[in-house]
Amino acid sequence: METHIVIYITSGNTEEAENIAAGLVKEGLAACVNIVPSIKSIYKWKGEICNDNESLLIAKSRKSLMGQVIEWVKKHHSYETPEIIAIPIVDGSGDYLKWIDDSCLF
Repeated sequence: METHIVIYITSGNTEEAENIAAGLVKEGLAACVNIVPSIKSIYKWKGEICNDNESLLIAKSRKSLMGQVIEWVKKHHSYETPEIIAIPIVDGSGDYLKWIDDSCLF
């Protein structure tokens, strides 16, 4: 059974991304969050095509914490509907996966 996930979250700027990343790690909802400071996002929002610069957060966590991650990010994010999606980690270094377990809440 897959118990570990990678979570993608976008934000409007690096400062917000850093605040979200630090909060997720501090709260034990993610073991690590990488920030890609500049991505270009083209998407449809409320009938309009948007073309924005954003930051991308890549968080490593446990699948069992996803609901809490979503709740926490929505509470601390400036977007009305932030991107918060998860991809299962199907395999990896046992030591790294154990570190995720040890770093996150259960």
